[in-house]
Amino acid sequence: MEAQALQFFIACVTAAGFGIAIAAFGCGIAQGIGLKSAVEGIARNPESSGKVTVTMLIGLALIESLCIYALVVSLILIFAHPQATAIAKLFMK
Repeated sequence: MEAQALQFFIACVTAAGFGIAIAAFGCGIAQGIGLKSAVEGIARNPESSGKVTVTMLIGLALIESLCIYALVVSLILIFAHPQATAIAKLFMK
């Protein structure tokens, strides 16, 4: 039972690592594209900089929240799984 719990924990840690890496990569790309578009819009029409900036900041916050959700799911995978007591007993020996 302990070996299965350890394998499950290793799988959870691996999945969490890949999940947060993919989420961070995707969010970074999306934020870069959003910032590029906002700067281009302000460069074309400087009078609209206030509206574009506010909209860009709201969009960037929403994109960042997706990465935070991925982090929360990854932490749940690592710390809140059914075999947590078996793994804790394994490491406490």
